[in-house]
Amino acid sequence: MSRPIETIGVIGAGTMGNGIAQVCASAGLHVLLKDIKDELLDRGLKTIEKSLAKFVEKGKLTSEQKAAALKNIGTTLSSQALASCDFVIEAASENYEIKKKILEEMDTISRPDVIFATNTSSISITRLAAGTRRADKFIGMHFMNPVPLMTLIEIIRGIATSDATFEATKLLSEKVGKVPCEVNDYPGFVSNRVLMPMINEAIYCVMEGVGKPESIDTVMKLGMNHPMGPLALADLIGLDVCLDIMEVLYAGFADSKYRPCPILKKMVAAGRLGRKSGQGFYTYS
Repeated sequence: MSRPIETIGVIGAGTMGNGIAQVCASAGLHVLLKDIKDELLDRGLKTIEKSLAKFVEKGKLTSEQKAAALKNIGTTLSSQALASCDFVIEAASENYEIKKKILEEMDTISRPDVIFATNTSSISITRLAAGTRRADKFIGMHFMNPVPLMTLIEIIRGIATSDATFEATKLLSEKVGKVPCEVNDYPGFVSNRVLMPMINEAIYCVMEGVGKPESIDTVMKLGMNHPMGPLALADLIGLDVCLDIMEVLYAGFADSKYRPCPILKKMVAAGRLGRKSGQGFYTYS
């Protein structure tokens, strides 16, 4: 019988990883946040502190709750330190080889009863699970960005994911204040299979001169009641991430409707990645 889930290992202190660490710590779980450099961990902790401070300002958390959440987070550069964790969430870069290497290493470190979850937004859960000796205890937890504000988690079953693993992951999702939604393992799952082709089509509209980015986004915001236009959203997600997901969809379905727009490829090649680089479809200071 597996132990109760009290300590969560989160691998990757970037945008998704630090958000996941924050919601787990705020729910009273102990978190061990792991990355490869001290500066990445420091940046992740600063982001968490800033985010929690905003919740205090808005009256959604007390100062005591903020302090308790921060106290629940430890950091490490050592994979071996995660041996004590009861549940491991991998939130590294959206790259199959990087994730595969991390998960294979963790498979030799973690107890046999520990569930592995990957925060991938498009990579096959079944394929990642196959690199471990615990395919039945392997699952996808696709948190939405920004993690502290968005309530959805797509829970993705691989071909071998057990019912017990799904139920434990569902309960954990609810404990950290999220709404779990069960989906099956197909390229892009539900969220990105629907969202990314829309973003890609908006980029085609720019390339073909159908409208300027501002016009395209305004049409979708005011005409379709979207909170954010698809091009501003692409800049927020990161154009490199959008391209990675479109490439997964294109390869997975071998269907031309998922072909990444040529100017998306060109912008990524030029280093125009959106908000994180200061330049995408819009310019950011």
